[in-house]
Amino acid sequence: MKCIDKQIRLIASVLAGCLCLTGCSLFEADDLVAEYETKTYNQDIYRSGLFAEDLCVPDGNVEMAGAPDVSGLHAAALFDVEESSVDFSYQVYDRLYPASTTKIMTALVAIESGDLSSQVTVSEAASASSFAADESVCELETGDQLTLKDLLYGLLLCSGNDAAVAIAEAVGGDVNTFTDMMNDKARELMATSTHFENPHGLHSENHYTTAYDLYLIFNECIRHEEFVEVIQADAYKPQITGADGNPREVEWEPTNFYATGEASSPTNVSLIGGKTGTTKLAGNCLILLSEDASQKPYISVIMGADTKELLYQDMTALLQALPASGGTE
Repeated sequence: MKCIDKQIRLIASVLAGCLCLTGCSLFEADDLVAEYETKTYNQDIYRSGLFAEDLCVPDGNVEMAGAPDVSGLHAAALFDVEESSVDFSYQVYDRLYPASTTKIMTALVAIESGDLSSQVTVSEAASASSFAADESVCELETGDQLTLKDLLYGLLLCSGNDAAVAIAEAVGGDVNTFTDMMNDKARELMATSTHFENPHGLHSENHYTTAYDLYLIFNECIRHEEFVEVIQADAYKPQITGADGNPREVEWEPTNFYATGEASSPTNVSLIGGKTGTTKLAGNCLILLSEDASQKPYISVIMGADTKELLYQDMTALLQALPASGGTE
């Protein structure tokens, strides 16, 4: 601090000397120096707003009355977005495979770096035929033309791996470049325990995240109206022009069991939408945005549930544990 003060005063003195040589009086020079010092010393140059001041930051596990039994899952958390508080957390810093929850980062990079109105031509690598029969696709065909926004629905609603590759190629030029963009964004969001190897989440040993990092990414996603618009859709019919120039009709529906009616929704919150993810090694994963009766937003996440039935049972229990007024006491 003293060294910086001396440097500032030296600069001010030199400025005063120069001003005097140009014809100003010593009194005028002193006034200018005083004005300079006042402005400089009044600046809070040693402190700025903390990056995490509007984020939920759990210090280890956080218990909550009525929270689900954690024996059948690997990590879980409930975040009060408005209050920047953690209502529940369990093993949120454990490194895990994200499966298709990866696609929220794919969507985020596409929204921030791409032109959603641009037309995309589906390559052979991005076609459904490039994926195994048991891998989720939205039935894109080589030569299909549709907008980047259309592809977001295929990515987030029906979890199309083919849509993920089409987006990566359209926005990044190629999958590797786009994946680098995903990792750059993760670092920017301080998701420091995350590394992506692809835009879809199919298994790779070096493709991982944590429940907390997933929250950081999702929290950034929901700042974008385009993202929220997609995840709350009940279904979507894209405008696809096939390679033959003719329109082709498809309809994409959510993989979220709450949205499809295969799981009963919690009664105390309104579910806005979210993203599922399932592989053998990742288990069953789900991240959700919901609102209580006062429209207070919450982000909930469960990773590594043993079965889909248990995933939705535990997610419902987690949200039902919120008091009717929202928040914890």
